[in-house]
Amino acid sequence: MGGHFASITEPEGIGELLRAIDGYQGNPRTRCALRLSPLFFVRPINLRKAEWIHFLWDEAQWRIPGVLLKMKEDLIVPLPRQAMEILGELKPLTGNGRYLFPCERASSRPMSSNTVNGALRRLGYSGEEMVGHGFRAMARTVMDEVLGYRVDWIEHQLAHKVKDTNGRAYNRTAYLAGRREMMQGWADYLVRLKEGAVSSWVRAHPATVAPAGSNRSSRGGDEAAEAFGVEGHVSDLTNTQAIT
Repeated sequence: MGGHFASITEPEGIGELLRAIDGYQGNPRTRCALRLSPLFFVRPINLRKAEWIHFLWDEAQWRIPGVLLKMKEDLIVPLPRQAMEILGELKPLTGNGRYLFPCERASSRPMSSNTVNGALRRLGYSGEEMVGHGFRAMARTVMDEVLGYRVDWIEHQLAHKVKDTNGRAYNRTAYLAGRREMMQGWADYLVRLKEGAVSSWVRAHPATVAPAGSNRSSRGGDEAAEAFGVEGHVSDLTNTQAIT
């Protein structure tokens, strides 16, 4: 189990953070990393070590080899339209090299592990308020508790081990169509939060706006976790999240 990571999980606070990120005045590559962090919600080490060769543009996918992941299993990250646009901005800056986010002093190495956290500090967020790893808890909490997506889809996208009712681990393509829909729905929701278009009434009544493919209308997150054998399900998430 990993430690607890500071995270913003309230929709209003997320909207404020996204607006702050949009106004970031530092290095353009760092700004792209900040903007992609909530869209991908991968572990920070996987974001900073992301390689252009693993992005399949025609299929709108980022395929991360298992050797680079904590669970040692391949992961497909469906790319929402918003992520494709940001990657299009980034490609002229770093697309001739290996890494999306190379180190400024040595392009053969990825950016520092402190880059995203340092940028968050520049934006005024302390380490007790938000860290790079906190984008995972942000997505996990809101996609389950507000948007009502299936817990097994979310956990699979977080690169956690997900097993079927017989205890067998799913492969990397499991629920891919549903996860693609979920990733686009999450990205669209973030846009609405950034624009302040999600009203306080909607935030108070999330069940009325559950998207297609959600489990909101028929079963709760804990029940879904049990049914699909999700390991490490967290049912009482606070502002400091234990999501690895």
